[in-house]
Parts: sequence; structure tokens; C-alpha cells
Amino acid sequence: MKFAIEKNILLENLNNVVRGISTKNVIPVLNGIKFELKEDGLTLTASDSELTIESFIESKLIRNIESTGTIIISSKYILDIIRKMPSDIINFEMMDSLKIKIYSDFNQYNLNCLDPTEYPAIKLITHKDPIVIKADVLKELINQTSFAISTQELRPILTGLNMKINGDLFEVIATDSYRLAKKNIKLDTPVDTDVNIVIPGKNITELEHILVDDEEVYMNVFNNRVLFQYKNIKFQTNILSGSYPNTSNLIPTEFEIIVQTKKSEFMGAVDRAALLTQGKDKNIIKMKIENKEMIINSYASEIGKTEERVAIDTDEKSTIDISFSARYMMDALKTIKDEDILILLNNDVKPIVLKSLTDESLIQLILPIKTY
Repeated sequence: MKFAIEKNILLENLNNVVRGISTKNVIPVLNGIKFELKEDGLTLTASDSELTIESFIESKLIRNIESTGTIIISSKYILDIIRKMPSDIINFEMMDSLKIKIYSDFNQYNLNCLDPTEYPAIKLITHKDPIVIKADVLKELINQTSFAISTQELRPILTGLNMKINGDLFEVIATDSYRLAKKNIKLDTPVDTDVNIVIPGKNITELEHILVDDEEVYMNVFNNRVLFQYKNIKFQTNILSGSYPNTSNLIPTEFEIIVQTKKSEFMGAVDRAALLTQGKDKNIIKMKIENKEMIINSYASEIGKTEERVAIDTDEKSTIDISFSARYMMDALKTIKDEDILILLNNDVKPIVLKSLTDESLIQLILPIKTY
């Protein structure tokens, strides 16, 4: 293997594939990035056996290919080396199957490599009729829901993002049992077969980082894995086994109190009130609605107390005093784009539901916290 390539082209592709490397890899060779150079271009591959990311650089984007070959370069150093190379053109020359020279006109590195014969054979197969979705739409679906994925391994299925497709309805759900985020969109082309899969949270957030524009993403669903094809990238992840809980009955359909307010004002009040309780486990603050007025307060015995008043619009004369996690509330509010929001309530033990005034496709739900 011997070739030269522009630094920025290689760096962009390395930044994408390195997301497939796990610090918990038990197979030593999977700590490396596979460089496979053929006449038609360079394929970079990284995998932790559950997630595989492949990026292909066409030969026309490579300065010159003198000889082809395959080598596994340790991911621990390669990204920093390429990033800090002083030249815009970087040369690679394989000395033997376990050594590579990376050099420019000003410097060179001689690196020991991993044995390419030990790299597992990973098949990245696509369907003839994949599900098609725009990258920016998929990115928003993930971004507006993935924060609610559970980080606790007690219920493994909740550590993933639930994606369901029925006809042209694409629905994404995440919950950790204390909060829930749900978003749906309409696909341009309906899907013949229903889809109901759960993608590991860590993997789906890596995909979200890779998606950067409105190019089309081709989603290929199999029994135990899903492959996303985006531009020159193939992103394949395992699917979590088990059935995701039916969350539709968790979201109330009727509400006793409907409050309209400005997102920025409500967020600001929650954020300021949370300052006194931020060191505490659940970061609890209280919200009181009475006489068409909202009061948000927090109290910490060792620090003091604070009170915020927020302008609201409501037809109801009901009174409610409810406590919730300020962090959960802030996470949910950040996903809502519109300035006018609805806060939907029933009583101090029923879920708090947040919606945009104009967009029904996104629902954020937070369970209140008992403080007595």
C-alpha cells in the first residue's frame, strides 16, 4: 500500500469512522481502524462488533495510488497524528503488513500496526428498497428524543431509542421511566412492512453526530441489525432484543389545566430557580399555578430560597402545586423550537406534558416528584 491524500479529506472521514471504536473493546484488533486501499478508492472501517462504521473515499479524491493493500492502524494515535501533520498532503507507505510510514515533506511517523488477518469479516448489506429519510429530519428526530433514553442497565430495553414505522408514519420514542419524549413525522414514501426496533442509545447518538445536511439517508432494517447509508458512509448497528413497552397509555389525552406561556420566560425561571438545588440529586423545584398566575420556587435549607413569577395565559381557575426535576424540564424545553408552548396538567401526581402551540408532532412528558 502506497498513496497520498489531502489532509482535510482524510481527517473528515476518520472523524466519522472513529465513532465506531469502543474503549471497552475486548478484541485487540478492533482498537484499530482498517485501511483497505483498492484501485477504486480507500475504505476506512471501525467496529466494536456491535457498531460498524465504514467510509469510502473515491480514487478521484486520492492524490495518487502507487500500490494497494490492507492494514490496521491503531485508533489511539492516528487521528491526532493526521490532525497535527504540518502538510496539506499526507503520504502513506506500508513497510510490511504490521508497519506503516506516514510522512510529509517535513516529518514522518513509523507506526506498528495490528494484524489485518485477525480483523473480523463484517458484512454491510443493503436492501433493494430501503426506507428513505432526509438526514436533517432524522437528525432532528434523534435530537428531540434521545436525551430521555435510560442510562440504567436494570431495564436494558430502555437504554435504546424505539423507532416505529407504520405506512408513512415514522415515530420515535425514548423513556427512562421518569420522563418520555415522543416525535413523529410523515415519510414521503410509505413503507410496506411495519418496523418496530430499538437501537442502542450510544450508537444512535453517534449517528446523529455524523448527519450534517439534508442529503438522503437509506435505512435498511434486518432481524437483528439496521444499516444507515448516508453519502459515502455505511453505519450498521445491532438492535436491542426484547419488546419496547407500550407507552401510548402513559400520555394523558385530557387535561384539567392548560397553560400557555413563552418558552424563553419559563426556561429562564426554571433555570434560575434550579441554581439553589443544583447540587442535589434530583434538582427539584416547585411550580404553583393559582389565580391565573405561575410561581416557580426552590428551597435549600443550607442556602436559602428563591421565587420566580412567569406570565401565563389560561382559562382555568384551578389551583395546582407540583414539583419536578429542573434538569428534566430544561432537557425537554430545549427540544421545542417554538416560543409559544403549552404546559398540560391534571394534578400533582399525574404527568406534566409539554407541547408546542403549533406542532403536535413532538410531545415531552415529565413525571412529577412527591416532596411529602
